Amino acid sequence: MKKTMKAAVMTGIGAMDYISVDCPEPKSDQVLVKIEYVGICGSDMHYYETGRIGSYIVEPPFVLGHESAGSVVAVGRDVKNLKVGDRVALEPGETCGKCQYCRSGNYNLCPDVVFFATPPYGGTFQEYVAHNADLCFKLPDNVSTLAGAMIEPLAVGFHAAGQAGASFGQTAVVLGSGAIGMVTMMALKAKGVSRVFVVDIEQKRLEKALELGADAVINGREVDAVEQLMAFTNGAGVDIAVETAGSEITSNQAIHMVKKGSTVVMVGYSASGKVNLEMGLAIDKELTFKTVFRYRHIYPMAIEAVAQGKVNIDGLVTDIFEFEDIQRAMDESCRNKADIVKAAIKIC
Repeated sequence: MKKTMKAAVMTGIGAMDYISVDCPEPKSDQVLVKIEYVGICGSDMHYYETGRIGSYIVEPPFVLGHESAGSVVAVGRDVKNLKVGDRVALEPGETCGKCQYCRSGNYNLCPDVVFFATPPYGGTFQEYVAHNADLCFKLPDNVSTLAGAMIEPLAVGFHAAGQAGASFGQTAVVLGSGAIGMVTMMALKAKGVSRVFVVDIEQKRLEKALELGADAVINGREVDAVEQLMAFTNGAGVDIAVETAGSEITSNQAIHMVKKGSTVVMVGYSASGKVNLEMGLAIDKELTFKTVFRYRHIYPMAIEAVAQGKVNIDGLVTDIFEFEDIQRAMDESCRNKADIVKAAIKIC
């Protein structure tokens, strides 16, 4: 086993470099994973561009990355569920298991979670990671490690679909066609929603949404999005709206687009953390609002959906960068958000 490994670190705002660090050794309940792919998340880009998200502040050198998959190269003495050679997707948050949220099953709300690439805890832009074996999910033979790295954002999409109560025969609209909007659209389709519409202002992203299974798209820069959605539904509106853009405009469009008694799921974060909503109309429609914070109990289901071909998660990735090109990967992901829907780093 290697004694040292290479890690990519954020050294300052908009700056990446490499350092050599000790290779981790797995504890008794952990496995050591040779990382093969890591997705670049919107949170990674936000930390890279601003150095913080709310009260979470990066102190360089800091390792970004939390959407990851690879191969097990060593196992702790108490690990029974995995063996050397297994390919795994890593669920990035290790919770306390003792608080009221963990004990009730809502472990994504644990206040003491240790989550990759969330300060002060480093991430997975590095060659090896030691992680709790119970949070490493074996990939079927027909699911690649690139797809395995995309299970993390897909889990957010499935959680959003679950919060919406998505089921067969419903209609839905997803506002925002970034990576989370795309996986939410695919999760809704996998749940049996009959028609899913996608709204954005970037045409290339909307074309990708159609490629991945959207039934129709709406370019809000070119048409009135609410009017077009109503035209698509013969004036009825939809059963579900999922807001993933973090925009006040789209948040209120969601209220206008749904039927009375419907559900609006809020996923996107606004830049300020605040949006003004048309609550009078929401009350008149007796809408239910749900929110999404990461996910819980989703990985096995998401992996199975990919394995069964219900979700084309490989198609989500538009750009792959080599580990040695991490600076360009981060720069282009931040500068070219209109074209790069989801980028991934090939670590090894």
